[in-house]
Amino acid sequence: MKLTQRLLAAIILILQATAAPFDNPEVTPPRLFLPKNIGKYTLAIPQNTDQYAVLERSIDGQTWTPVNIALAEGNDLILNDPLLPKQNGLYRIHYIPKNAPQDLDQDGINDLLEYPTKTALNAALPIDPNDGDLYINTTERYNTLAKRDNFPGAQNINEVKFLITDINTTPKLYFFNVNAHQFHYFFARDVLDYKSSLGVFNSEAYFTNTNRQFLAGSLVSHENYLAPDGTQGIYTLEFWPTDPVSFEYIELAYNLVSNNTPFIHRLAYHAPGETQRRLLNQNQELFDNSAVHTIDTEDLFSSTTYQSLNQQETFGRLIVSTGAETLSARDIVIFQTLPNDLTFVAGIITEVPQTPLSHVNLKAQQNNTPNAFIANASTHPDIAPFLGQNVFYRVTAEGFEIRLATAEEVESHLESIRPTEASYPPRNLSQTQIKSLDNITFAESDSYGGKAANVAHLGSILPGTAPEGYAIPYYFYDQFMIHNGFYQTLTEMLADPGFQNDPVTREQMLEDFRDLIKKNSTLPEWMFIALTELQQTLPSNITPRLRSSANAEDSTNFNGAGLYDSFTHHPHEGHISKSVKQVWASLWNYRAYEEREFYRIDHHTSAMGILVHPNEKEEKSNGVAVARNIFDPNWEGYYINTQAGENLVTNPDPNSIPEELLVANLLGANRYEIQYIRYSSDIPEDQTVLTEAQVLDLVNKMAILNASFKTLYGERFNPLFAMEIEFKITSSGQLSIKQARPYVN
Repeated sequence: MKLTQRLLAAIILILQATAAPFDNPEVTPPRLFLPKNIGKYTLAIPQNTDQYAVLERSIDGQTWTPVNIALAEGNDLILNDPLLPKQNGLYRIHYIPKNAPQDLDQDGINDLLEYPTKTALNAALPIDPNDGDLYINTTERYNTLAKRDNFPGAQNINEVKFLITDINTTPKLYFFNVNAHQFHYFFARDVLDYKSSLGVFNSEAYFTNTNRQFLAGSLVSHENYLAPDGTQGIYTLEFWPTDPVSFEYIELAYNLVSNNTPFIHRLAYHAPGETQRRLLNQNQELFDNSAVHTIDTEDLFSSTTYQSLNQQETFGRLIVSTGAETLSARDIVIFQTLPNDLTFVAGIITEVPQTPLSHVNLKAQQNNTPNAFIANASTHPDIAPFLGQNVFYRVTAEGFEIRLATAEEVESHLESIRPTEASYPPRNLSQTQIKSLDNITFAESDSYGGKAANVAHLGSILPGTAPEGYAIPYYFYDQFMIHNGFYQTLTEMLADPGFQNDPVTREQMLEDFRDLIKKNSTLPEWMFIALTELQQTLPSNITPRLRSSANAEDSTNFNGAGLYDSFTHHPHEGHISKSVKQVWASLWNYRAYEEREFYRIDHHTSAMGILVHPNEKEEKSNGVAVARNIFDPNWEGYYINTQAGENLVTNPDPNSIPEELLVANLLGANRYEIQYIRYSSDIPEDQTVLTEAQVLDLVNKMAILNASFKTLYGERFNPLFAMEIEFKITSSGQLSIKQARPYVN
């Protein structure tokens, strides 16, 4: 209320001093009010049929900017400031006789002739509506011109591009139809008859403020943003991330865009990359003392109510997970926290945000199942009524759809998406010895597993970056199973009617089988001796980490993320065979069995190799990264999730938010531009988990490994192939890449 009263007093003083009609004491001063549904300041002033009114805004009382025009259309003239109010600023009303109209935008056409089309504050001349517009008055018109695209941190959101010409003389704003003209240059060439080359255009539109002739930007709609005042939706004004646009040009674009998009209730400038973020910080006082609203990346993406992670559709039973129930491929599950492990389910909803590289989303992408973050999903009015029932569930860029479905629809859908034929994972039993990683080649992945063979190859191309260690071949697992008669036990279990038909029974029988492997088994004497020699070979000052390296894992078409278990063998546990058996037993985790069963992967030929290497202690950070720009593959890029300490990115602590960033080659002053999407919740706000030097070191090594594995996997000419890695920064500050596998998307 105090802010409103102060502004009202300021406005009346200015109006009384500058506008003749208010010299008459019988004339009522303007009424200033803040509508609850919009939040913008609106002035209602007495109409004057001989004049039209211009609302002007000023920050300092010296420079005035026209922001709205009104003619007599009722009892009052209604003038709106197109922007939400800030803590500073003044307004004044400027009356202009209708018989002597002005040309406020200096386009050679007087205000009254332009007023019906609402372009009196834009000097641009009309263009074909199929190409674009000078003024967007409704959301519907915006959506007509818009196209959905991926932005770092926000996938499949609407974008309208704009081009401002003659920025140093008489600026002209054009919103163009992105569906008809994909890039700013094409619009300038094909619609505005720009004659110069693409190279010349780029030199006049990007990366310079001294020779700049154009402002090339985007107006982006974040429909699911939730503002602090409870209103939903925000539009951001954005420029190419590596374009160092100066404050003066940002202010020019912001005013022009806001004046010509009155339907927008909340507009903010967003700096998507480090180039612009640094400039914003350097010029924070200028922004604070202007009408320009800004929003930082963290606020923009942490305040969303919906995020589509994997846009698919499915059928299944809708339930809320408590963590105690047995899940199956017929369940659509609402998780209130991110699960540490996950079996095959029909669909996923989480009540906490995810990142694209969380195990939950990697599973959804591999399995082509819908996955979305929906705030308060379990109590959402469009979801809660369907709990416990069979439903159809679809995830789209615009939102989600849930409706009732029949049991027949569920079964039919499940069978339609399963492979029709069985597959048999490669299992070469000819390698019978535990080997040092130095002596294992990529070609031996069919004997030691993709995880072990890939780490071995990493060590050969990036010495000192991958862990040193050993690998136990599938042969050991196979001989262990034969020695204990477990293949026969397995055959009987898989044939049991209760196992086949009841998920709860199946889960219990698998648990019993794992206990049999871990607690009621023996090793052949030769195998015990070989494992003893391995344990004695390991340095006495390290605790070994034993990691699953299955043949149904880490392939180009089967990720297997989170299916199996890894263990650290501690000194008090005695012989290393204890942890070896635990890893072998994890081949029969419920989630692993369900995943293989859905894909008709033969269980009898599934086998487990083991990667053994030193366990890192007190690591400074850990993370997951993909050697690909997952938001726009047309530009070289690397997407990274990382977190401080040992709080795993893949299976984070509840409500933990990792650092999320994209590093891309966007033709700026430096080769790579860093675009932070979210900052870690585990460190102070003004810090990042990885230093800039660590980020660039990681990216450079990822480029090397990606090129090498691309050839090894026979994907040399596939532009979408990318490797996904798990990495850590050790206690000594060194980068260690502990896993590399094809990114399944």
